[in-house]
Amino acid sequence: MPELPEVETVRRGLAPAMERASFLAVQAHREDLRWPLPANFARRLVGASVERLSRRAKYLLADLSSGEVLIMHLGMSGSFRVLDGMAEDTPGALHFARSRSLTHDHVVFRMSSGATVTFNDPRRFGFMLLVSRAELEQHPLMRIGPEPLDEDFTPERLARACASKVTNLKAALLDQKVVAGLGNIYVCEALNRARLSPRRKASTLATRAGAPTPHAERLVAAIKAVLEDAIAAGGSSLRDHRRTDGELGSFQHKFRVYDREGGRCPTRGCPGIVRRIAQNGRSTFFCPVCQK
Repeated sequence: MPELPEVETVRRGLAPAMERASFLAVQAHREDLRWPLPANFARRLVGASVERLSRRAKYLLADLSSGEVLIMHLGMSGSFRVLDGMAEDTPGALHFARSRSLTHDHVVFRMSSGATVTFNDPRRFGFMLLVSRAELEQHPLMRIGPEPLDEDFTPERLARACASKVTNLKAALLDQKVVAGLGNIYVCEALNRARLSPRRKASTLATRAGAPTPHAERLVAAIKAVLEDAIAAGGSSLRDHRRTDGELGSFQHKFRVYDREGGRCPTRGCPGIVRRIAQNGRSTFFCPVCQK
């Protein structure tokens, strides 16, 4: 499933086509994705303009002039394709050829910017919802932790969130109420950068008084750094992620430990070999030598 960097990459690709543009026409080729589309979906969108396209965790949020917010989630295999009204951008070296079949093109937006935005999702785990702007913060999907790239995601805040946790550190970081938008890939990568074991107790990020330990300081810095690096690389393309222009992200070529089982640990001076273990039904990749 796409994590924060992949969703942010998609947001940046969609913004020129959608922000400050209105919906001229909306086509829903089926009535349901992961969940049924909202009632009168096309009618509620046509004529409204997108005042702002933002991201919250792994969700895309289109603030509409109608007072509603269109929440969009990519699911496991969802992607957006943007046509400029003439033709697709010339593909680059990492172009991933798209099918011309309409079979999985489930929702199409024709925008006043001249762009046509198509949502394609073979597995149909993605979804689109419409909620009132006034009720957005109270929506169950939005009851999540801080954005890791925001200034208010600090060692102090992470320590407070983990102080009473009885879970391991990896499980705590995957809890969207602790920090929003992280998934398996970037948790593994951040823990390696911070030299912290995924099996470490999450509560060790805080002192008995609740203050952040040096572990929390290192981890917050590592989370921010790995996310910024991944966004700059267009995210990670493993199975389904692709940018709106068809280009693949390239951060998978810079993984330190994720999917690197049996390889040498990249930490300078560390003789460790990357291991894979199972935690909560997910594969965890880490160095047992330098990650303590």
